[in-house]
Amino acid sequence: MNNQILLKCSIALIACFTSILSYASTIEGYWRSIDDRTGEQLTIIEIRKAADNTYRGKIVYIYPNAQGTIVTHCVNCPPPYTGKPRLGLEVLTGLVEDPNKANSFINGRILESKTGKVYKGKARLNADGKHLNMRGYVGISALGRNTVWIRTDSANP
Repeated sequence: MNNQILLKCSIALIACFTSILSYASTIEGYWRSIDDRTGEQLTIIEIRKAADNTYRGKIVYIYPNAQGTIVTHCVNCPPPYTGKPRLGLEVLTGLVEDPNKANSFINGRILESKTGKVYKGKARLNADGKHLNMRGYVGISALGRNTVWIRTDSANP
């Protein structure tokens, strides 16, 4: 009798632990992007999984820059983004889970809406599920830069 209870409790604990780990490994949600050169908060990006199983991210909040102004449109962006409002702009597309590495994502495209540059992208979610290490690069991954996005609870700061 005691062995059955112990077995049921063990199975319940394993199920709870597994569900917690699987929740922590999702990149869906809101992320605060930080400028890797200045440390300035840039935007809040909402990442969602699309019907084609890729992850996409759009800007849902724009922080004022150091001078207190908000750049509202994608001035330097390439077509079809040229002149579009930054709020609601899809800046992350095509990101998929890496089948060879847990909590890693590959094959994305990242639009840096502040400068208009488009990068190939990949990402890695930290074990705590609160930091997303983004890598943007042109050509090969070694020729790129890293930035960390920090998970936030909502689209508003």
